[in-house]
Amino acid sequence: MSATRRWALTLPLPTLPLRDHEDTIRRAEAAGYTDLWSGETQGPDGFTPLILASQWTTDMRLGTGVVGVFTRGPALLAQQAASLADAAGGRFALGIGASSDRIVAGWNDTLFERPLSKVSATVDFLRMAFAGERTQTGFKLEQPPAEPIPIILAALRGKMLRLAVEKGDGAFSNFLPLSGVERVTAELEDAPEGFELACRFFCIPGPREQAEPLARFMFASYTTVPVYEKFFRWLGHGEAIDEMVERWAEKDRDGAMAAAPWELISETFIFGEPEAMRERLEAYVERGITLPVLTPVTTPDRQAELVEALAP
Repeated sequence: MSATRRWALTLPLPTLPLRDHEDTIRRAEAAGYTDLWSGETQGPDGFTPLILASQWTTDMRLGTGVVGVFTRGPALLAQQAASLADAAGGRFALGIGASSDRIVAGWNDTLFERPLSKVSATVDFLRMAFAGERTQTGFKLEQPPAEPIPIILAALRGKMLRLAVEKGDGAFSNFLPLSGVERVTAELEDAPEGFELACRFFCIPGPREQAEPLARFMFASYTTVPVYEKFFRWLGHGEAIDEMVERWAEKDRDGAMAAAPWELISETFIFGEPEAMRERLEAYVERGITLPVLTPVTTPDRQAELVEALAP
């Protein structure tokens, strides 16, 4: 695992328009954040916020956390990555993943099959393209990256985590309960020196009564996505989520939220005042997370304040 201490922020910040990010990003860099990692679900794509950030920062590393391999062709993915690496002066890491069946098949009407093989083949393609070689499909980057681009694989369970060790420079987890960290790190025992384990954390300030409604909705909507349902079952929480999953499938959203197990919710989210939130994040670091990626969930007028309060 990497010995370098890193601390990351998610882009885009929830509810904050892209055009209004510059001040908060500059303040985050001044406060000691080392990285900005984008998300890609229903908001902006994974590259645009980082392109903007490349012009608003001087030293922060920029990473896609993550972009999907089913919804972009590998040549386009190589082009976008090389372009962003160029714009950022080499301060770029490419996080890729299979995404989920809901996003790929449901929203994008694209076949979602053999995700492990698809990710593996995409890594092979990208390694060749970034090296300036002609790929098996005949594609060759007009201008390959001047510096190597690390490839980080979104990986929740065993086979994808082991693929990250075999072919990647790191793994990116998400929605991980504290008690599940050792289950993940056990799959990374053979990881080479410098291998990173990133994880995104949703940070909701305030006491339980203030945070609980949003946390219950987010937990129920995330954990009922098939890939995350399998993840929580792999972690040993199948019985705890059974009723919630069943009610969600019946489109009983209120019932699913009520059935969401609070013990797991409180293990997965970062709650409380900033000092308590940082202590909770440190507990993850002590167990093996090398790159916490923070998503501060608050109102736009308090985003910058919370970002600075959670700085390393």
